[in-house]
Amino acid sequence: MEFFKIRRVIPFMRHALVFNIVSLLTFFAAVFFLWHKGLHFSIEFTGGTLVEANYKQAADVEKIRESLDKAGLKGEVQNFGSSRDVLIRLPVEKGQSTSELSQKVGALLEGAEIRRVEFVGPQVGEELAEYGALALAVTAVGIVLYLWLRFEWRFGLSAIIANLHDVVIILGCFALFQWEFSLPVLAAVLAVLGYSVNESVVVFDRVRENFRKMRKASVPEVIDSSITAVISRTIITHGCTQAMVTTMLLFGGPALHYFALALTIGICFGIYSSVLVASPLVMWLGVDRSQFVRPPKKTGPRDENDGAVV
Repeated sequence: MEFFKIRRVIPFMRHALVFNIVSLLTFFAAVFFLWHKGLHFSIEFTGGTLVEANYKQAADVEKIRESLDKAGLKGEVQNFGSSRDVLIRLPVEKGQSTSELSQKVGALLEGAEIRRVEFVGPQVGEELAEYGALALAVTAVGIVLYLWLRFEWRFGLSAIIANLHDVVIILGCFALFQWEFSLPVLAAVLAVLGYSVNESVVVFDRVRENFRKMRKASVPEVIDSSITAVISRTIITHGCTQAMVTTMLLFGGPALHYFALALTIGICFGIYSSVLVASPLVMWLGVDRSQFVRPPKKTGPRDENDGAVV
């Protein structure tokens, strides 16, 4: 399905070097901010206090959040299970015990029943960080193996470099603006890693197909034709996805804000990296028609006695 068809092939590969330089600059900038500022981890990673409260009627989450802010308790507030149950996450404060904190929160939550107060230690946060990094590594290896088996090793290597480029840029944005990095954001990063590779697979599949059809075209011409052919599909797919994510970003509230923000950054850079980073890398790595089209079998000179009846 396509809304429009571009008749003229757009010469993307003519500017491949420029695209790669832009990618390197954004990548190194993201790495610098990660090294210089670091990520602002939520209490799932750093440790803190969880408070679960129950109301007799639907809880006003915004009002609860404002009450906590006025009292100097900056944390996360969201519904938990139902509209009457609220889960509050508060960071660790020096010189304050869990019991004191629960009493302070209970005094602020008028008409609420405190059902549980739990302390999450930093050890749990360290395990979450380790498992999150392991999840990223396993996903990356799986993507490389999949593309290697489906296409060729050059495609797998190019795709994972482009997709990790997206991940690093998301993390760099969160480090630059010191946005809170929580478990939903980690889930968004993993989603972007899988989402971006989908676009790369579509482009690579068209490249492989055009290598078989366009026998006299050069490698840059084949890649340009393949990217141009899927532009309409790219706009439809990413436009629909971004419309849903924008809805979460605008109306999802604080609980989904950074999750949707990470997805937005990932979708925008995912289009760029899948088309304008992965494809030039494939070209630089030496992709060739012979890797997909088998050369015709050479037959030797025919013997004069072949087919003769003795």
